[in-house]
Amino acid sequence: MLDVVFSVFFGLYGIIIGSFVNVLILRIPIKESVALTRSHCMTCGHVLSWYELVPLFSYLFLGGKCRHCKTHISAQYPIVEALNGILYVILYLACGISIECILYCLCASALLALSVIDWRTHEIPIGFNIFILLLGLIRLVTDIGNWSQYVIGLFAVSGFLFLLFLITKGRGIGGGDIKLMAATGLLLGWQLNIIAFLLGCVIGSIIHLSIMAIKKAGRELAFGPYLSAGVFVAMIWGEQLVSWYLSMWATY
Repeated sequence: MLDVVFSVFFGLYGIIIGSFVNVLILRIPIKESVALTRSHCMTCGHVLSWYELVPLFSYLFLGGKCRHCKTHISAQYPIVEALNGILYVILYLACGISIECILYCLCASALLALSVIDWRTHEIPIGFNIFILLLGLIRLVTDIGNWSQYVIGLFAVSGFLFLLFLITKGRGIGGGDIKLMAATGLLLGWQLNIIAFLLGCVIGSIIHLSIMAIKKAGRELAFGPYLSAGVFVAMIWGEQLVSWYLSMWATY
C-alpha cells in the first residue's frame, strides 16, 4: 500500500515537473526567459490563467485549443507531462526513497527536455549539461566513499568521444554529446555510464537505420535522445547488466 501511495506521489510530482519541462523545450531554443516571462500562448501571446496551467487537465478542459485564439495546442504538452510522470514512477519503483532516486528523477527530466530540443535543432543547450553535472557533484558528495568511480566516470566515455571528435574534426560526434557523457558519468559512475553509452549506440543504430530505410533520411542524426535513453535504462537496470556481464566472465 505504501508503494502505491508513493508511486502516486512521484507520478503527480513528475507530471507537475513535466509542465516545466515543456516550458524549457519551447523557450530555450528561441532564447525566451523561462523565469521572467509569464506562461502564454505561443501563437497569440495570450497570458494564461491559473486554470489553463493545470498539467494534463487544462489540455483536456480546453479541448486542445487556446481559449483566446482557438489555435490548436500541440499534443506535446500532455505527452511530455505524462511521460515525465511515468519516468518518475519507474525510477521510484527501481530505486525506492533515496537521494539517488531524487537525483535520477531530476536528471530524467533534463534528459527528456534536451532530447526533444536536440531532435528538433541538433543542439544540446549547455545549461542541461551543467545541471546534470551539478547533480553529479551532489551524488559524489553523498557517496564520497566511492568517489573514484564518479571521477573516473567523468572521463571514461567523454574522453573517448573527445578523441573521436579530434580525429574526425567534429564530424563524428558533437560537442554537446561529449559534455552530456561527462556529466552523466559523474552522476552514474564509470561502469553505468559505459553501459549507458553502449545502449545509446545500439538504440540509435536500430532506430536511425529504420528511419533511413522508411523515410529515406540522411545519415546525420541527433544522438542526444539515444544517449538519454541509454542513460535512463542504465539508471534502472545498469547494476544488473554489470553483474550479468561480470558473471559471464567468471564462468570462463
